[in-house]
Amino acid sequence: MFISPAFAQSAGGGGFDVMGMLPLVLIFAVFYFLLIRPQQKKAKFHREMLGMINRGDKIITNGGIMGTVTKVISDSELAVEIAEGIKVRVQRSMIASVMPKGGGPAVAPQQQSGSLLGKLFGGGR
Repeated sequence: MFISPAFAQSAGGGGFDVMGMLPLVLIFAVFYFLLIRPQQKKAKFHREMLGMINRGDKIITNGGIMGTVTKVISDSELAVEIAEGIKVRVQRSMIASVMPKGGGPAVAPQQQSGSLLGKLFGGGR
């Protein structure tokens, strides 16, 4: 006989194992720092950007249409002139970015040069 009777009759513990939960906790921590937290930062920046839109700002919509804000109709709606004499009403939430007053590229969220992932993957050059 190859199996001893003592091993065959032993019952499993069935108790809570902390070491079994460790991989799940580590996976959640990685997801939080790589996916959830950066997305929350980006959403917060976008909300702040939408709240600061005023008359005269140049904007780009999610559809790629560029225009100038001519009137703030309400908290959720803007009047935008997309060509000379052509005005459209746009929902504030459908604005992708606001162009700076100088006419340069669209405003993007500030990148942290000192982040751990940026250093690991060459972003902190």
